[in-house]
Amino acid sequence: MKEIDFNSLTVSEETLKNIIQDTLELATKRGASQAEAGLSVSEGMSVSARMRTVETVEYQQDNGLGISVYFGQHKGTASTSSLNPEAIRKTVDAACNIARHTSEDPCAGLADAELMATQFNDLDLYHDWPISTDNAIELALECEAAALDYADTISNSEGASIDLGKSLVAYGNTHGFLQAEKKTRHSISCSVVAGNDQGMQRDYWYSVSRSPDDLQTAADVGRRAAERTVKRLGARKLKTGQASVMFVPELARGLISHFNAAIGGNAQYRKASFLLDAEGEQVFPRFVQFTEFPFEPKALGSANYDGEGVAIQQYDLVKDGIVQGYLLDSYSARKLGRQSSGHSSGVHNLKISDTGKNFNACLKAMGSGLLVTELMGHGVSTVTGDYSRGAAGFWVENGEICYPVEEITIASNLKEMFKGIVEIGNDIDRRGTIHCGSIVLENMTIAGEG
Repeated sequence: MKEIDFNSLTVSEETLKNIIQDTLELATKRGASQAEAGLSVSEGMSVSARMRTVETVEYQQDNGLGISVYFGQHKGTASTSSLNPEAIRKTVDAACNIARHTSEDPCAGLADAELMATQFNDLDLYHDWPISTDNAIELALECEAAALDYADTISNSEGASIDLGKSLVAYGNTHGFLQAEKKTRHSISCSVVAGNDQGMQRDYWYSVSRSPDDLQTAADVGRRAAERTVKRLGARKLKTGQASVMFVPELARGLISHFNAAIGGNAQYRKASFLLDAEGEQVFPRFVQFTEFPFEPKALGSANYDGEGVAIQQYDLVKDGIVQGYLLDSYSARKLGRQSSGHSSGVHNLKISDTGKNFNACLKAMGSGLLVTELMGHGVSTVTGDYSRGAAGFWVENGEICYPVEEITIASNLKEMFKGIVEIGNDIDRRGTIHCGSIVLENMTIAGEG
């Protein structure tokens, strides 16, 4: 098999900065009063195996330049995947032509100049994975084999994959802000199917990190996927009723993301949020704290500045259960008569405080109820807060898992769910920008049989 050189991302940060600078100068010469541009160059490799054979080997290489220009408060945006000078010139001209024909928007423009980042921490975000294609294939096969060999009931596979990615991203604007940074993101994943005379079940597991050294081993990922799948065999239905509900960490962070959406600037200024004007409101119990830690080395959500160059700070989003502010970019901030909070790119390592209990202790604290390990459907409204989703998981009695359950729906309202949080575990899942443990809710409606 032909070797793929995964170390070919040789373009320098200085080269990208120069392209950004030239693009901004060109926009200014065309008459733009303000301009901003973002440029990314990325490449990656993805290898997958299914049923003990190689299924795909893919190599990706992408680049793109996007520019926004402002003629007063008229905005135009254009982009190109070609970085040759002629393509860039045409892209700038296109953005300028669009701006000349758009309506004036009093809130349009760059983020305020005084908010631009001026200090830059070393966040340790770039860790190359010098692995050959053949070795990546071996890892994918090893991962899937660990799952297939876990138990006789593992009957099929949706595959195991090894994914490597690295990128160089630059951003600049006519305030004089110009920065570039390199990042990596690698992952191992596996999904398998188990079956017996009571039916078939599927589940998965994955590990993701900036550094390959911080990934779980391929065999561990495969075994974890198989273990989760086998445990779901023999799933039953539940009777309709009310019960306590516990969300595992990877699903608990989804609840937090609904909160983030509701207090996002766009939802607030559009008045399309169940937490409209919630700043200063007691939304969670007093033991709940949300704090961003944007400068954690190697973390997936770490950054020095957001997508508009605004400096990012450690930020208390929720303190003693009370909402401290909104997640604002410059546009939504102006709509609300405020300043950007540095969240045009979302949250940055938002840590949810825990109540000091591990996973098993949270089960004990819940006593009896539903442990949710999978959610299906999109029945969540951040306008009304209504929450209704298909679910699967395990029924718990006296703090012990009794049997798997499926084909149920859990329902409530997010406001009631947030206020009904009784435990947050210290089994924190860090595989994303929200770091959260298991969440136990006091009560939800479970729709099943009868």
